[in-house]
Amino acid sequence: MARITNKKRAQVNKQLWERANNSHRQRWQTLSQKGFDFYLNEQLSKREVDSLEEAGMPTFTINRVTPIVEIMKYFVTANNPRWKAVGATGDDVDTAQVHSDIADYCWYLSNGKSLYSQIVLDSLTKGIGYFLVDVDKDADRGMGEVNFSRIDPYDVYVDPASRDFLFRDATFIMIRKNLSRSSLINMLPEHEAKIRRVAKSTDVVSYSQRDTEESYSIQPEDITMGVNLDAEDEDVIPYYETYAKKKFAYRNVFIRVTPPPAELAVIKEQVEEKISDFQKEIEVGLKEKELQLQQAVEAGEMIPDRAQLEMEKAQKMAAQAVEEQRMQLMSEAQDAATIIKQQVMSESDFQILSNSDEAKKNIVDAIKFYENRIVLTCTVGDDVFLYEYTLPISEYPIIPVPYMYTGTPYAMSAVIPLIGKQQEINKAHQIMLHNANLASNLRWMYEEGSVPEEEWEQYSSSPGALLKYRQGFTPPTPVLPAPINNAFYTITQEGKADAEYISGVPSAMMGFTQEQPETYRGLLANDEFGTRRLKAWMGSIVEPCLEHLGKCFQMIAQNHYSIEKVFRIVQPEAGQSPQEQEKEVRVNIPIYNDYGAAIGKYKDYASARFDVRVIAGATMPVNRWALLEEYFKWFQAGLIDDIAMIAETDIRNKKGIVERKSMYAQMQSQISSMEESIKDSEGTIETLERQLVQAGIKMKVGEAGNEIRKDVLETEAQQKLLRGMLKSEFDKMKVEMKANLSNEQNKKE
Repeated sequence: MARITNKKRAQVNKQLWERANNSHRQRWQTLSQKGFDFYLNEQLSKREVDSLEEAGMPTFTINRVTPIVEIMKYFVTANNPRWKAVGATGDDVDTAQVHSDIADYCWYLSNGKSLYSQIVLDSLTKGIGYFLVDVDKDADRGMGEVNFSRIDPYDVYVDPASRDFLFRDATFIMIRKNLSRSSLINMLPEHEAKIRRVAKSTDVVSYSQRDTEESYSIQPEDITMGVNLDAEDEDVIPYYETYAKKKFAYRNVFIRVTPPPAELAVIKEQVEEKISDFQKEIEVGLKEKELQLQQAVEAGEMIPDRAQLEMEKAQKMAAQAVEEQRMQLMSEAQDAATIIKQQVMSESDFQILSNSDEAKKNIVDAIKFYENRIVLTCTVGDDVFLYEYTLPISEYPIIPVPYMYTGTPYAMSAVIPLIGKQQEINKAHQIMLHNANLASNLRWMYEEGSVPEEEWEQYSSSPGALLKYRQGFTPPTPVLPAPINNAFYTITQEGKADAEYISGVPSAMMGFTQEQPETYRGLLANDEFGTRRLKAWMGSIVEPCLEHLGKCFQMIAQNHYSIEKVFRIVQPEAGQSPQEQEKEVRVNIPIYNDYGAAIGKYKDYASARFDVRVIAGATMPVNRWALLEEYFKWFQAGLIDDIAMIAETDIRNKKGIVERKSMYAQMQSQISSMEESIKDSEGTIETLERQLVQAGIKMKVGEAGNEIRKDVLETEAQQKLLRGMLKSEFDKMKVEMKANLSNEQNKKE
């Protein structure tokens, strides 16, 4: 395939713009411009103004469009959009939370709240608004920061074949601007030489039907020339940025990464220590084998040559076993220290990697797949190429926010349905005022020559003026205007109601006290019903666009913030000190091994996997009174305490109040605990007293028992002594009786 030249690339860019700038887009921009003009109170064309002035009619307008648009914008942009990052795995949860903080940080740097308000206004008045997410390479002293910005809808040209409201199916999205030469040089100083060679262009596009000389507002398309620092007028040069979606081949490569030499040396030392122990076991086994063979030779069971041969075989097997063990341990240790690294690379990078034999043997697997990438081509003028490179993202960094999606890139604004009704209201008021002017400044019919014309023209409408006419002529007669038709009054009232009906924004929502409900709940219901149409737009269009914006930011931020960085985030909250409002977030924190080598990252932002979702309703206003009422009900029901309720109020110094309440609650808890402790102590004392009383009684009983036992023992001793004495006397008597009996027998014999 023939190589395309840079000049050809520039020409293709212009051709793409010419095809995108078709009759449909031109018609859309004309209608969109009309809606924007009506918002800016540019509601009468030059032809209409001239016609009214020629008829002597007023040229004022009763602008019902601007208040409606402003209140719609308020309800949609009351708060900043909020994104929630959900980690794919447990390891990604912390990093996902960090991503939410980084998004807040970049949103703050980009003045996101004001930016979001401008884009919503574009959507309401021009039909569509655009976010752009890119990297400001010069920010943070050349380190770069991801930022959000706005693109003028009239500078964006989308593939006409796109049918997705986010333009994800578009083959290209182009930004075309008319810039002065000095502005271009200031924007792209590295391409100054090329820009200076660009020829002067007359290709300035404008579809506005306004008369810029008579208009109230000054719009970008009104300014077609630039002025440089030398106070010289400059010609305008067309500038093109084309974002094209193309598929590229990639490889999901799994590579075996061996440990570094220093770590291998440590592994080898550890293996040798284990081998030393193993070798000692082998040597003991050899000695036992040698002893067995020697005993077999001595017993005559084996000849010496056989014994020597068996011993040599055992030594060889032992040496082989040691070496095998060494190799096995080394392999196991290396495998344990080896990691499988996953890396996504382009097909060309993979081919370069696979050409290396050393790298090829470490490739475990390489899965081929195709993925979209955004190619940015930048050119100026008709044929000057500046640069082209591939963005590391799969979706367009240009995110649309349409109001009324038509199935094409040409969305309709909220103002378009109101134009006819606004013209009706203007016309009715102009006619009524004109009729009132005619009734207040009468016209006169007179005979020629009957009155001094100059005097009548000067004083005919002055209160109390005396006007004369000449005798012999018919007195002048006033020409009264026809009575105003009551239908005009009805038209103005119905026009107001119709405008509210078409927009879905009642007068009560715009602060008209006569339209306010009498009850508080009626006011809440009015807000609820009045915002339903806006909530439908938020749910079906705005929030999906914001979610897509969050995912585009995620892709760009993860690619850009790849090294260690500290984000200092300010999160203002009522009642907090400046120190408490600051938050420090760190990403890509290096993890070092014992040898000082980086082996990984803590909070590895670039490789973390998580999904980004927008928090529904985050940008809508919150009715504080309704919320406080709900909190009060919960407090009365005992579902929450007073501290939780105070935290949701707007009371000044609520933080101090909550801290004091918390301290009082803590002190009260301590007092209650002390009281319980005292009660417990008092109960213990009473118990001890009862125990002491009981112990005293027991003591006395014991003493009495001891006395009784003493008496019993003494009695028993006395009884034993008495029994002994009686036995002794009885034995003595028995001896005496035996002796007497013996004497009596002797005497008989």
